[in-house]
Amino acid sequence: MQLSMNRLPQAIAVFVVVTFVAPAVTAGTALGSLFFLPLPTPSLPAPQPGTESRVTHVYDAQGNQIGIFRKFETKIPAQPGDIPEILKQAVIAQEDQRFYSHGGVDLRAGLRALWANLTGGRTVQGGSTITQQYVKGAYTGGERSFARKLREAVLASRLDKKLTKDEILYRYLENVYLGGGAYGVGAAAESYFKKNVRDLTLSEAALLAGLIRSPTSDEPRSNPGRAEAVRLDVLRKMHDQDRIDDRSYAEARAQRIVLVGEDGRVPDGPVTVVHPLELQSTTEPYFVDYVRRWLVARYGDDLVYRGGLRVETSLDPALQGHAEAAVSRTLAGTRPPLEMALVAVEPGTGLVRAVVGGRDFAVSNVNLALGDCPGQTPDTRAKRDTPVCIGGGGSGRQPGSAFKPITLAKAFEEGIGPSRVYSGPAAYTFPGCSGSQCTVHNVESGSYGAISLRQATHQSVNTVYAQLIGDVGVKETAEMAHRLGLTMVNEDGRQPNGQPYGASLTLGAAETSPLDMAAAFAVFANRGVQQAATPVARVLDADGRVLEDNTRRKGKRVLEEPVADNVNDVLKGVVTGGTGRAAEIGRPGATAGKTGTSETFGDAWFVGYTRALATAVWMGYADARRPMQGIKGVSRVYGGTFPAQTWKAFMAEAMKGVDTPDFPPPAPLLADLVPGNRRSPSPPPTANFVIVGAPVAPVTVPSTTVPAPPGQEPGAANPLLPLPLPTTPTSAPSG
Repeated sequence: MQLSMNRLPQAIAVFVVVTFVAPAVTAGTALGSLFFLPLPTPSLPAPQPGTESRVTHVYDAQGNQIGIFRKFETKIPAQPGDIPEILKQAVIAQEDQRFYSHGGVDLRAGLRALWANLTGGRTVQGGSTITQQYVKGAYTGGERSFARKLREAVLASRLDKKLTKDEILYRYLENVYLGGGAYGVGAAAESYFKKNVRDLTLSEAALLAGLIRSPTSDEPRSNPGRAEAVRLDVLRKMHDQDRIDDRSYAEARAQRIVLVGEDGRVPDGPVTVVHPLELQSTTEPYFVDYVRRWLVARYGDDLVYRGGLRVETSLDPALQGHAEAAVSRTLAGTRPPLEMALVAVEPGTGLVRAVVGGRDFAVSNVNLALGDCPGQTPDTRAKRDTPVCIGGGGSGRQPGSAFKPITLAKAFEEGIGPSRVYSGPAAYTFPGCSGSQCTVHNVESGSYGAISLRQATHQSVNTVYAQLIGDVGVKETAEMAHRLGLTMVNEDGRQPNGQPYGASLTLGAAETSPLDMAAAFAVFANRGVQQAATPVARVLDADGRVLEDNTRRKGKRVLEEPVADNVNDVLKGVVTGGTGRAAEIGRPGATAGKTGTSETFGDAWFVGYTRALATAVWMGYADARRPMQGIKGVSRVYGGTFPAQTWKAFMAEAMKGVDTPDFPPPAPLLADLVPGNRRSPSPPPTANFVIVGAPVAPVTVPSTTVPAPPGQEPGAANPLLPLPLPTTPTSAPSG
């Protein structure tokens, strides 16, 4: 029988009540009885036995143990009264402001979470009280399901009736994870501040309370900026909730987070001092630190610090020794904060063979071989067989002209070949741009006349590359950089602050890391096939089961072979007759690379490779980007000076006895301006068109060119010209 139209609304109403309202009311009644009616005894199950804390062992490629990871063993005092009131108030303000008034479950927060679950179509974590969080660790475990949340709420209500609030809070604080292997506030106080928990200041208490929600991504040693933001947020909540007065709030806010510096001294002024993490039993601190961060991004803190893993790393002890010796020789006679970092990656496997992140990890606790991962969390980083951003506790560094091969690869992909001729004026102003930040200069205002893209790369001519990125596109160049493994460069063409990259991207304005630069150039060495950089060969669990084996990866093609081969062919000339001559190791057909120097000589690089090993060397000041001038007799430090020399010292030893074949001759690319190319480049300054891949006579550089001193990059920008990373074309960092 057909339903009449006037009865349709009533039918719909009945359907809604039967399907949704009645079950909700029934569930609400059941929940209410569970939470509030008298409970039979015993009302609580026995707590789950604590997971046996097992030590994770780390080995080099020869089977020598180089480090261990374990739970930080310090415990807070036995009596709950030893926990300072300011720490209790900080944790309550951040995690559960109605802790002393609800019955173990905050129904307001719970209903908000339930509504989010229903409307979102999935289980949403949220609304848990401190009691529920403790129950999760002690009774229910970490399974994400509605059934687990329901059981957790019931047990929390029962626990609240059995124990005092202070006892629940004490048990929670004794076991909560706070990053770096520190389980419990006592361990965290000792680890971060080198003091007993009873002696914590208000600012220190706020910092610890802020770590509870994201102990890995907000950990102050790896992400001091994020840790500072959550510290301030906890203090604000404490003030807004009248847990601290105006004076205490103002004083604590001023005590910014400061990591203990290179010299081990505590800076003056109002600060919250965070001490370095003490890596347990490590003989290779920078490499082991990299392994630790990589494992945590993959597997999480609990498995790394308590899971008893066997980690077989890719560290080659001989290469590591050569790397440390080369860096030490360069830095001899200088003082901190002048630093140098080196990373060596095997192109065919992606295995990282050596890492030097500075002078002394025990003093600085910053790994300058790694970068920074703004806006990224372990959940977004931990992708297998994909380049992973690994933060090292510091910041990224501008690569200068070492970035130019990225733009070059994009040009080759678009059919613009190495013989393409551009004008190389002393200065170049971006079309349609006005103002003082729209002009790029070559070093000492040197002019190069008509010059091929190959020669412009050898001589690092900024004005040519300013034109080239206009031909291939800024966003497209950013995508290429990310594709090759520069994880700090966003593939959508936007900076971490949301603003688009400017044309100065091609001159190295976007920050990166030695690890990422070595990994990106390893793709060129491997003829376009990418093996994501990894410090780990294999990971086995406590029972011997293989969790991960990176020795049998197939790799992923991210560049066509002719594109990579042409990049290699051009970059060989940087070493044999360009700005990287100081890196020559006597294998002209098998060695390629690129120098880089950032604005005002704040960063200097040499990134080079053979088919067996890709190595990036960076030099600069650890505390800030400031000029490297007058160092060991060198007036201004370019990438072609100390970085290229250090690269040579390392690679000359690393390549001894290694049969490294020459790079194969490149196949021709598409001809310049051939119909059907995806892009039509700007017309060259003369009618001297050439076919890519055809024999080309060398282009004579006009006499107006300013010759470069040994090791200097002729294409470096005028160091006096300020160059931010703008949303519109501007001047660029030096070459």
